[in-house]
Amino acid sequence: MEKRNILAIGASAGGVTALQKLFSAMPRDVSATVFVVQHVGRSQSVLPALLTRAGWLPAFHPQDGQPVRPGWIHVAPPDHHLLVKDGRTLVRRGARENRCRPAIDPLFRSVAVAYGPRAVGAILTGTLDDGAAGLRAVKRCGGVAMVQDPADAEWPDMPRHALEHASVDAPMDACVPLSDMPALLARLLNEPAGPAVPIPRDVLIEASIPEKEFNTVPEDTGAVGRPSTLSCPECGGNLMEIEDGPLLRFRCKVGHAYSPGTLADSHREAVEHAIWVALRTHEDRVIMFRRLAEKARDHGHAGVEANWTEAAGEAERTVGLLRDVLSRQGGALASGAPVLPLAIPREAD
Repeated sequence: MEKRNILAIGASAGGVTALQKLFSAMPRDVSATVFVVQHVGRSQSVLPALLTRAGWLPAFHPQDGQPVRPGWIHVAPPDHHLLVKDGRTLVRRGARENRCRPAIDPLFRSVAVAYGPRAVGAILTGTLDDGAAGLRAVKRCGGVAMVQDPADAEWPDMPRHALEHASVDAPMDACVPLSDMPALLARLLNEPAGPAVPIPRDVLIEASIPEKEFNTVPEDTGAVGRPSTLSCPECGGNLMEIEDGPLLRFRCKVGHAYSPGTLADSHREAVEHAIWVALRTHEDRVIMFRRLAEKARDHGHAGVEANWTEAAGEAERTVGLLRDVLSRQGGALASGAPVLPLAIPREAD
């Protein structure tokens, strides 16, 4: 019987420190094939060197098409999704998922399809909710789920959402502090894998979407969801609504994918951006109306001057409202609370 010897780990904010602590505490006589997604930017990453220095297994950034290396830590390169298929790593720069590239969900889905019950998926510290859908896919394909206790995580959002949506309740699953993970992983990675289970069709389809990179097929998204009235914040395309058990997700036809938390966060940013644009526009209008009033006064047009002065006053009042909204709603924008309706006074014609 095959061993459970595949470990996929996803982390975000606080993840570099958590990964170093986890790997430095792993027993040296335990080996596995490990895949890691740490949310990073586009700049060069030294994460493989840091994880190698932790002392458990050597780490590296794999290249596209490279054979999977047993006993190594495969780290997703910056600005690229890391996938695995047919014993090889796929490094793709397709659509972002949950506004991230690399993202955790694509890796976890590909690991779930490729390895089934041989896989252990683990979610560590991080913000928002990338990884919840991927961990659910690992579970649905027969694998084991492990989540850092949110109370122990530096940033608890990702572990909390994984717990809520990935059904971390089977006998082998665990929600534990980071300090308890090495011993649990040492046991799990030495046990026989469970029986193979049929791979759900929707997991297969979604796992294939990032593989195609820039050649996604709209029918793929249509096969796993239904049209919604929402639009993609990144490309403006129609979002399909995907019911994934207790988790509602969204995906557009070119591959952008969103959990509820990341979609709501995109909307909050759009609202704040719109308010800043409105503020800048109305401040420009104040300057323009004051200048036009001044010009009318210089030419002795008192009625025209009065109209432009009134318009400038109304624009100034709007500026005050917008500044007040930005000030008062700062906390609401950060927490996800709705922005209060804004009444904009009508300016003079």
